[in-house]
Amino acid sequence: MIADPRMRVVAVSRFWRTPAHPTGSGPDYVNACAVLRTSLAPELLLALLHEIEAALGRVRDGTRWGARGIDLDLLAMQGLVRPDADLQAAWRRLSVPHQQAETPTTLILPHPRLQDRGFVLAPLAEIAPGWTHPLTGRSVRQMLADLPREGLEGMTPDG
Repeated sequence: MIADPRMRVVAVSRFWRTPAHPTGSGPDYVNACAVLRTSLAPELLLALLHEIEAALGRVRDGTRWGARGIDLDLLAMQGLVRPDADLQAAWRRLSVPHQQAETPTTLILPHPRLQDRGFVLAPLAEIAPGWTHPLTGRSVRQMLADLPREGLEGMTPDG
């Protein structure tokens, strides 16, 4: 587990095996979600998560959606919307080619595509099914139910 006095792990989902996307582009991923308690500001928490990644060998070279050994994301923090609703919505609406090519220069909360990703919603539903997206008003349980079938295709929980 994470050993840092500035945060405490409250809950952890099971690990979920998820096929690489696009199919055949690499080994399967293992995804999980955790609920943390912290007094850190979101930007400091994200910096700490990046420090943990670096300590585990992650090198951030600017490649988007490439294979990597560790990827820690800050999905949401209570009901915060950062930097504002308009920019958050603009990132949610980005086309796939733009998502692959563009990297935000600031922290965006909640994560702009968490509602579209089965590999996020399935583990998150285990530990926070009632969490509600502050902009869409949809709970994790509802967002998971809204996913098209292919959004969960090939995913299996480990354990």
